[in-house]
Amino acid sequence: MAAAAVESGSWFFALALGVSLLKVLFINAYHSTDFEVHRNWLAITHSLPVSRWYHENTSEWTLDYPPLFAWFEFSLSNIAQYFDKNMLVVENLNYASPATVLFQRFSVIFTDVLFIYAAKECCRCVQDQKGTRDILSRPSFVLAVLLLWNFGLLIVDHIHFQYNGFLFGFLLLSVAKHLQSRHLQGALLFAILLNLKHIYLYVAPAYGVFLLRSYCFTQDNSDGSIRWRSFSLLRMLALGSIVFTVCALSFGPFVIMGQVPQVLSRLFPFKRGLCHAYWAPNVWALYNILDKSLATLGIRLKLLDETKLPRASMTGGLVQEFQHSVLPSVSPSITLVCTLLSILPAVATIWLRPRGARGFLRCLLLCALGSFMFGWHVHEKAILIAILPLSLLAVNSREDAGIFLVLTTTGHYSLFPLLFTPAELPIKFALMLMFTIFSFAALGRIHSGQGSLLRPFEVVYLSGLVAVAVTCELIFPLSPWQQKLPFLPLLVTSVYTSLGVCYSFLRLYASLLRPQQQVHKSKQL
Repeated sequence: MAAAAVESGSWFFALALGVSLLKVLFINAYHSTDFEVHRNWLAITHSLPVSRWYHENTSEWTLDYPPLFAWFEFSLSNIAQYFDKNMLVVENLNYASPATVLFQRFSVIFTDVLFIYAAKECCRCVQDQKGTRDILSRPSFVLAVLLLWNFGLLIVDHIHFQYNGFLFGFLLLSVAKHLQSRHLQGALLFAILLNLKHIYLYVAPAYGVFLLRSYCFTQDNSDGSIRWRSFSLLRMLALGSIVFTVCALSFGPFVIMGQVPQVLSRLFPFKRGLCHAYWAPNVWALYNILDKSLATLGIRLKLLDETKLPRASMTGGLVQEFQHSVLPSVSPSITLVCTLLSILPAVATIWLRPRGARGFLRCLLLCALGSFMFGWHVHEKAILIAILPLSLLAVNSREDAGIFLVLTTTGHYSLFPLLFTPAELPIKFALMLMFTIFSFAALGRIHSGQGSLLRPFEVVYLSGLVAVAVTCELIFPLSPWQQKLPFLPLLVTSVYTSLGVCYSFLRLYASLLRPQQQVHKSKQL
C-alpha cells in the first residue's frame, strides 16, 4: 500500500510539474482584454480606498466580481508593486510592460496550486482496480490528466488570461469534500467560492438541496427504501452560520458603508444584453439563428420590410445587444424562468430520490448546464463549470464517459474563437488534438469490454467538427467572405457546438431520471 502511494504521488507530481512548465511557455503569448481587466482591478484595489472600489469607472473594465475577489486582487497588488508600480496607477489604461505581463502570468500559475491540490483530492475519490499495471487503465491517473491538462483551462487562463484555475480549485475541492462526507468543509469552500465569483450561483441549487437533504436530514435505507428519520436543527444552524460568516466577512464593509446596491448593480449588469460578445453555444444561439433565418426568408418572400427591421439583427453581426426581428425578444426575467424550469427536475430528483455522491454530482452538472443553456448574457467560458466535474463521472461510468466525450469536444471547440490571432492557431489545434486523443483513448481503455463509448450518430456529429474547424479556421480567413461577413465563423461555431451541448444536457437528464442505475465495473463514487 505504501509503495502504491509513493508511485501515485510520483506520477501526479510529474503531471502537475509538466503542465506548470507548459504554462510558462505561454507567458509571451496573446492575451485578451481580460488581462487589462485584472490589471485595472489591481490598480483600483491598491490605489483607492475600499469605499471607491465599486464606484471607480475611469476604465470601462470596472470591478464586477464579489468583494472576496476584490480582496484577492488587493493581496496580489501588494506583490505587484515590487515588479512595476506603474501597473497600479488607475489612469494607466492598457498598460502592459514586460514586468506587468510577467507578474500577471505568474500570478495565475502560482494560484493554480490550489487547483492542483483539488485535483489530487478528487483523484482520491476514485479507486483503481487492484492489480492494474497499465497506467492508462487507472481511473485516478486518467482523472488527473483530464483535470490538470484540461484544454479549456490552459487556453482560457494561460493564453486568453483569467483566474479560473484558482476558482475551480475551490469548486473541485468542495466537491471532493462532499464525496468524502466532509460536508461542513465542502459548504465552507463553496461559500468562499460564491463570494469570489458569483457565476457559481449556477450550481448553488444543487448544493443547497443536497446539503439540506443529505446532511440536515438523517435517513434510513436499510430495507432499500429511503425514509426520513429526523431533522437536525443543529446541523442546519452549523451550515447557516458558515454561509452567514463568509458573506458577512465579504459584504460586511459594504453593508456598513451602505454600498450593497452599488455592488449588486456591478455584479448583475442586466443591460449587457442576452448574449455575450459572441453567441455562447446554448439555446439562445439556436433561437438567434432561427430569428435571423426567419427574417431573411421573410425579406426574400417580401413578407417583411428590411428597412423596418432592427439593423443589428441583420447586418451588425454578433453584437452584445440587439432586438429579435421576428421572434419575441427575450428579457432577463424570461431567461430566469427558463433556467429555473430547466434545473427543477434535477433538484427535485435528488430531494425525492437521493442517490448519494453520484446523484449530487449529476444534479450539479445539470444545474451548471441548465444555467449555461438558458441564462442571461452567458459567457462561453462557463461551459467549463460542467466539463471539469463531469470528468469525475467519466472515469467511473461508460455512459458518463460517452457524454463527457461529446460535451468536452464540443465545449472545448466552442472556445476556439477566443484565440483568433495566427500565432495561436497551431497552439490551440495541437493542444485540443492531444487532449481529445487522450480522452478517447484513456476512457476507452478504462471501459474496455463494455461496448462503444459513442453511438453512431454521435461519431458523425463529432466528425462534423473537423469540417467546421477546417472551414472556419483555415479556409474562411482566405476567402473574400472574410471582409463581407467577418462574424460568420463565430456564428457557425456557436450554432454547431450548441447542438452538442444541448444533446449532452438531455443525455445527462435521461441518466438522472432513470429509475434504476446500471451497476458498472468501475468503483462507484
